[in-house]
Amino acid sequence: MDQELFRLIGKAKSGETEAFALLVKQYKDRVFRFAFGMLSDRMEAEDVSQEAFIKAYYSLSNLENSYAFSSWLTRIVSNLCYDRIQKRKKENIVSSDQIEAGISTQGIERRDLHLTIEEAMKTLSPEHREAILLRDVEGYTYDEIAGMLHIPLGTVKSRINAARVQLRKELKKGVEE
Repeated sequence: MDQELFRLIGKAKSGETEAFALLVKQYKDRVFRFAFGMLSDRMEAEDVSQEAFIKAYYSLSNLENSYAFSSWLTRIVSNLCYDRIQKRKKENIVSSDQIEAGISTQGIERRDLHLTIEEAMKTLSPEHREAILLRDVEGYTYDEIAGMLHIPLGTVKSRINAARVQLRKELKKGVEE
C-alpha cells in the first residue's frame, strides 16, 4: 500500500469525512465488481456497495491495521452479499439483470457469453464463488484470502480448485448443447 493511501485511511479513521469520501471514490468500482460477482444483480450490487461503505464508515475506528483496509472492506462486502443470498433463497427472487437480459436485443452474442459465465458462476456455492472472485477477479493471494475468510490456506486452495473444475464443467456443458 502506498503511503498516501495509508495517510488517507488514517485521516478517515480520525473522522475526516473528505478523506473517507476519497476512499469511497478509490474503492467503489472494486466493491461493486465483487458484489456483482457474488450476487449477479446490478441493483442489489449497488445496494450492497452503498451499505458496505456506510458500515465501513461507522466501524472504521475498529480497524486495527490500516494496511488491511482493502481486505477488511472486502470482508464487509462479502458478509453483506451472504446476507442477500440467504434472503434470496428464502424469497426465491429473480434478478433484475435476468429480466433485462431477456428484454434486450442488442449485443446478443456478448450477452449470451456473459449469461453463460454468469449462469456457470451461479452453480457454485457462495463459498466457492467468493473464493474464485477474490482470487481470479480481485487478484488476492491465497494467503490473503485465507486471512480475509479466516479459513486455512488448504481450504482456500481446495475451494478455488473445486470452483474452477465446476466452472469448466458447466462451460463445457454449455458448448456441447
